[in-house]
Parts: sequence; C-alpha cells; structure tokens
Amino acid sequence: MHYFRYRKNELYAEDIPIRELVSEYDTPLYVYSYNTLTRHFKAYQDAFNGIPHIICYAMKANSNKAILRIMANLGGGADIVSGGELYRALKAGVKPRRIVFAGVGKREDEIEYALQKGILMFNVESEQELLKINEVAARMSRKAAVALRINPDIDPETHPYISTGLKKHKFGIPIEDALQHYRLASSLENIDVVGVHKHIGSQITQVRPFVEALERVLVLIDSLKKEGIEIKYLDIGGGLGIQYNDESPPHPRQLAKGLIPLLKGRDLTIIMEPGRSIAGNAGILITKVLYIKQGHERDFVIVDAGMNDLMRPTLYNAYHHIVPVKKGRRSKIFADIVGPICESGDFLARGREIPAVKQGEYLAVMSAGAYGFSMSSNYNSRPRVAEVLVKGAEHYLIRRRETYRDLTRGEEIPEFLK
Repeated sequence: MHYFRYRKNELYAEDIPIRELVSEYDTPLYVYSYNTLTRHFKAYQDAFNGIPHIICYAMKANSNKAILRIMANLGGGADIVSGGELYRALKAGVKPRRIVFAGVGKREDEIEYALQKGILMFNVESEQELLKINEVAARMSRKAAVALRINPDIDPETHPYISTGLKKHKFGIPIEDALQHYRLASSLENIDVVGVHKHIGSQITQVRPFVEALERVLVLIDSLKKEGIEIKYLDIGGGLGIQYNDESPPHPRQLAKGLIPLLKGRDLTIIMEPGRSIAGNAGILITKVLYIKQGHERDFVIVDAGMNDLMRPTLYNAYHHIVPVKKGRRSKIFADIVGPICESGDFLARGREIPAVKQGEYLAVMSAGAYGFSMSSNYNSRPRVAEVLVKGAEHYLIRRRETYRDLTRGEEIPEFLK
C-alpha cells in the first residue's frame, strides 16, 4: 500500500498535489513518500519480531542518502555491493555493524575500506574472493568476518535477468560444494566464519521458493555444526516482489509465517535484504507530455522522461502503470509512451490503452521508487533529474537536478588539443 492517491480527480503524494511539486521542481521528477517507506520497513520489523534479526536495506534499489537515513533511523542496516555504496551508507548514518557486503567482484581497495570501517561481514561469492579477503585482512593485521553465499539451485520463477539462485548463474557457491569451501574458510588465519548467505532473485511473488531455499541452507548449517563450524548469522537475502500490474506478491508477514517455524529454536540472527519491497511502490516518476504523434497502427505519446531516467521498461520489458496527474472523463487511445532518447528501445510503455492525453499535461509513472534513479544515467548528455521526499504536507528536495555544467565535471582536455 502507498500514499499516492487521487483527490477530486487530482493526484496527490501524501497531502501535496503533484501539480505543486511540478510547479516548484519541474520534470522529469522522482517523488517519494516518507510514510510509504516507513510503513514498508515496519512491515518487515513487525513480521519478524519474534526472532533476532537485522533488516539490511538493499541499497541498489534506491541509494539516496535521505532514504538511507530513514532506514537507519528505524534501526535498519544496509546491504551493499560496492565501496561507493559503503561510503553512501556511512554518510547517511548507517552503523557499520549493520552493513553486509555482497557482490561477485569486490576490489582489493573496497575490501580494505570495509575492513577499516568495521562492517558486520562480507558475503563471499567464490574461493578466490575468500583468499583475497584473507590476504587483505592479514596485511592489515585484522580478521575478516565472512559468510559464504550459497547457491541453493532454487528456481524463483521470476525474470531471468533478476534470478540469481540457479547453478547457471554467476552468483554464489553451489550448495554441493559448500562444505569444502567452509572448511577452507575456517582454516584461514585471518578469516572469521560467522554466517551463511543465500539470495535467489528479485521480484519473487511466492513464498514457496524462499521456504525451499531456507530448508536446503539449514541442512548445510547442521552439517557445518558437526564439523565444529558454528554459524551466528543466517542471511536469507531479499527478493520479495511488489505489485506493478496484476501481481499478488505476499506480505512480509506471509513470508515470516513460512520461514519462522523453520528458524525457531536455532541460535541464529537472521539478516534480511529487502530493497524493492520497501522502495518500489514508495516512489513515482512525473513526466511531461511534449508531443503526440499519430501513427498508422498506434499513437506515440512523447514525454520528457526517457530510458536514461527509468531503465526498467527497456532493460526488462517491465510494466509500470502510467496515469494522468489530472484525472477526468476521456476517450481511450492505443499508444506507445516514449522518451526523447535516440534509441528505438527508449520507451516507458508499449502498445498500451491509455486515456487520451494532451500536449503539455503530466503523467505519473507508478512503482518507480526502486531501480529508477539508481539505474539512471547521463546517456545523450541528459542531466539526471531531481528527487523529492514528501512527508504529509511538507516536501523536501533530496537531490537537486543536474545542470549542463555537471555533465562535464571531471573531464579534461589534454594540453596537446588546446
């Protein structure tokens, strides 16, 4: 549930009409709802209240510092996949002991930075990575706390680009090889084995894959205990889906109902990494209709937001509900909603029946709070857009719109070309 609603045919973000935000901040514009973000975070908190847990928000979904501060203020941590995300998390006030570092390609300098800051643990994805972490920790005279990311070979039945738990994927260590990797880890002088990690994918709309993956990982934990390797943290990953169109994803309490019976009686702290399910429906992208072009088979609604602002439709052929900011009785048209980028793949919606719109009016792209701005780029030398946070009847600029000058910041022309 979110706080974007029509009032007398006008779209509001909490208690503020979208037209007021557009008037002040222009378009394209990302708008986030504070109360939606907190509601979604607390849904996890309340659902897993019966067992020790840490909610490590998956920063890749949306890494704006203001949103990270909301998570930190609620007692949350961060799931990071780069040194830059670690820097952002710390700047936002996330406690280092609530940060877990995942990702298949950790650089040596990133490992060193994370050790310096004292994060909770590294989620290790390969033997060579494990040896590199041990090497860096030895050089720094430290011990690195690690969990090994185990690939349980469970099909999450989601888009293949965001499925991560099968043998054919680049992520994690096959579960049948896990024991020998844990033996190696426990033999390394500068490694402290503290956890097990699994993450099977994103935008998962059933509880069953989570349950099956957990069952397999718990068998591994029992085997490790027999080897004298005690596990303190079980990172169950994230991946719970949201409603973009007609999906019916489970609520966190339904996820908890499936998982907690398997976890009771075990001396484990559970780590969760929700991202999309917290931020996705907490944000929308506002765009202006620039032109309407009539075609032979369909119309083209040309807007000022493009694939550089919201990549998901182009990358995944993902669906986002798109609605007029001002609602009323209209005829229907069959149209593609497309952006200004010089690519045929630049679209927000294709073959969509939508209310007939007019040049100059505004549309809201719903469910754009996750993997929206965080995946945006400056392609076609387009400045990245502004981000605004709404809380009740107040609104706050949390990222200014880039200028043309920002586009060339950091670039240099060599002397011989001057």
